[in-house]
Amino acid sequence: MSMRNSISGLTAGAVLVLLSGCALQARTDSDPRVSLAVCHSYAFADAQDVRPEAASAFGNPLNEKRLREAIAGSLAARGMAVAAEGAPADCLVGYAIGSRLAPDPAAPRFSWGLGMGWGGWGHHGLGGSVAWQAPYDYREGRVTVNLYDARSHQALWHAYVDADVTELTGANAEQRIKAVVAAIFEKFPVPAAVAAPAGKSSNTSG
Repeated sequence: MSMRNSISGLTAGAVLVLLSGCALQARTDSDPRVSLAVCHSYAFADAQDVRPEAASAFGNPLNEKRLREAIAGSLAARGMAVAAEGAPADCLVGYAIGSRLAPDPAAPRFSWGLGMGWGGWGHHGLGGSVAWQAPYDYREGRVTVNLYDARSHQALWHAYVDADVTELTGANAEQRIKAVVAAIFEKFPVPAAVAAPAGKSSNTSG
């Protein structure tokens, strides 16, 4: 095997490891006083917002679109429909996708963070932080989904997965984002609907 083929094989293997990674672990929190069964319809919390120019300079709007589509698909599988135009939604959905350089816990050094997303009220766009650390940092990312009561604006459900998808593009990004969202909605209190087998009806004839 030539050196070029060896390097190509190693590169392909590295990409597969990146995409598969360890099992995605979603963490959630919720208000035990409220059932998400009240959310029959939803709207994304950014529906009326204008994207800040500072955030768009650092973000990938295609990955944000992929994230929204994956969230919409998971909500539809759980019987939640997009609110009709002009009609009030029961719940609002916020989401965020971002990454940062985190310091090595054993040797604090220089680090910075950057994130973007939508959700809540007055909490969207670009954010960051700087702390004095040194060069031995590693990149970590996070995808977050939040659910709010559309009338009271109270938070109902929060979920996130630690996974960096900000550098991925094309089919790799779509595949990874779908996997992350699937892991998040495995923890959603409302189970996915089970479709009836094709060709069968719920009514039977005698």
